[in-house]
Amino acid sequence: MGAKKLNIKPLGNRVLVKRLEEEMQKTAGGIIVPDTAKEKPQRGKVMATGPGKISDEGKRIDVEVSVGDEVLFGKWSGSEITIDGDEFLFMKDEDILAIL
Repeated sequence: MGAKKLNIKPLGNRVLVKRLEEEMQKTAGGIIVPDTAKEKPQRGKVMATGPGKISDEGKRIDVEVSVGDEVLFGKWSGSEITIDGDEFLFMKDEDILAIL
């Protein structure tokens, strides 16, 4: 994706994440595992964040991750979308497990 600027702003506590590609996997015997047999990576880079959600008291709770953070997320987290041919995940910030 490089220097391409995304013109998208997530709402509330949503985050736009680009999956990071995993390296080719090899078994101990030297067999290369094809992409179709592998699970999708659970690591990604934050590309955009929303302003945060509003608490019951009316105060904004900021999103804990920032653009550029490398994160871990759950296997079934988010909704997959395609923007200009690139695949992304939209997820709530609470679906993010850790910042690497």
